[in-house]
Amino acid sequence: MISGIHLSSVQLDTIREELEEQLFRWTKQLSELETAVGDDAVDVSEKAGLLADIVSAERNTAVVRAALKNIADLSYGRCEGCGSGIPFERLKARPLARFCMDCQRRHENG
Repeated sequence: MISGIHLSSVQLDTIREELEEQLFRWTKQLSELETAVGDDAVDVSEKAGLLADIVSAERNTAVVRAALKNIADLSYGRCEGCGSGIPFERLKARPLARFCMDCQRRHENG
């Protein structure tokens, strides 16, 4: 364990690599969308959809950057509901998971 975090350095490296790949994909998509929206040949109705896609890509990029920051400051992998460590298996499948399974169920059921 690193500074009280429940994940090993190898586990954190695995997740960091996945998140960096996601960040690369989102950043690339964002660049492509911004280029497309600036194209004069693109129809106005298409631009509205492109702008919505840009907002989504920006949001996803911000979420991934926040997760990478949390890894760097060793606060990654803690449930926002109860504060317990989210199991590595869940984080590996869903690196952006914010809740343990119990809290996720409570969160979804309102």
